[in-house]
Parts: sequence; C-alpha cells; structure tokens
Amino acid sequence: MRLSRRLASTTVAVALVLPLSYDAIAHTRVHTAEAEAEPEDPFGAACRIRVTGSHVTAYCHNPYPETDRVSLHVECARWWDIDSDGSSVAAEPAQTVRLTGRCWKEVASVWVSHRQES
Repeated sequence: MRLSRRLASTTVAVALVLPLSYDAIAHTRVHTAEAEAEPEDPFGAACRIRVTGSHVTAYCHNPYPETDRVSLHVECARWWDIDSDGSSVAAEPAQTVRLTGRCWKEVASVWVSHRQES
C-alpha cells in the first residue's frame, strides 16, 4: 500500500512540474559559438514590440548604413483567429519605422523578421 501511495504522489508531482519545465525550455535560446561571434558588417534594426490587448505595435530603428527590410508577424491565440505576416517595410539608415498588427482576441506571439536589401 505504501508503494502505491508513494508512486501516486511521485506521478502527481511529475505531472505538475512537466508543463512548467516545457515552457521554460520552449522560451530559452541556445547560444552557440557561431551566434556569439560578431558579424563583420553589422546589420539589423533594433525593434521594440508592445502588445496592448489584441493590438500589436513595433518600432524598429536602424542605426546601420545598410537598409533593413522588416516585417511584423503576429500569431493569434485562438485557433479561428487569423495569424498575420505583414508586408516588409524598408528601414533606411538612421530611420525608425512603425509596424502594426492585431488579432480579434488574444495575441499568442509576435516577432519581427529582418532581410538585408541587396
């Protein structure tokens, strides 16, 4: 009888901790030596993202001499809500651009993609 109680309490503890550890792993980034190495030519606008309810606003500032084409991507929390990938906008050198998007309900995740203009 003690073995089954001990097994049951261990199973419950693992069941409660497992989803928490998955979220922690899902949101961490793995840093490799290649990712930490500085690129020869610096590139990429710095973006600040704000989510207010179902509305998303991103401000991207490009401090570098190369043009950065930025795009806002919004993933909605509800399965029936349409995710959106915004069109790319050219962030010229020393320019700040504003990108907006929204969901009908909750926002699940938001990110900005960068593409170097050739």
